Amino acid sequence: MPQMTDIEWRDFVMTGTLTGKLAVTRSDGRPHVTPIWFVLDGDDIVLTTDKNSIKGRALRRDPHAALCVDHQEPPYHFAMIEGRVALSNDPGELFRWATAIRCRYMGPENAEQFGARAAVPDELLVRLRATRVIAQWKMAR
Repeated sequence: MPQMTDIEWRDFVMTGTLTGKLAVTRSDGRPHVTPIWFVLDGDDIVLTTDKNSIKGRALRRDPHAALCVDHQEPPYHFAMIEGRVALSNDPGELFRWATAIRCRYMGPENAEQFGARAAVPDELLVRLRATRVIAQWKMAR
């Protein structure tokens, strides 16, 4: 299976509206995977979450996470990104990034409204810094 280059995996994860599947570890050690919307900012996968959600609580306790983005049609491609997260509840940053995320997945109409809804005290901005990436083209040839 051909490996993606650094530029290729970055382009791939930002193609269209592919969603990510974020994996975190619950306090009892069980895994938790949830679909997410995200954008890429340099080496960071940027997303938002409620601080009291399972992923929000897990990331506040343990900053390690993994994200899988895959294309679910033949010949199948994927990128798996591991790293540590940095969390912020800065309203300006939450507004900026939540608006960008909404714009990516739902278009520019109402993107600012979504950004305003996310810029609240219970919301977290999550930056997953990519420290390890495994990305492959054409899983099934």
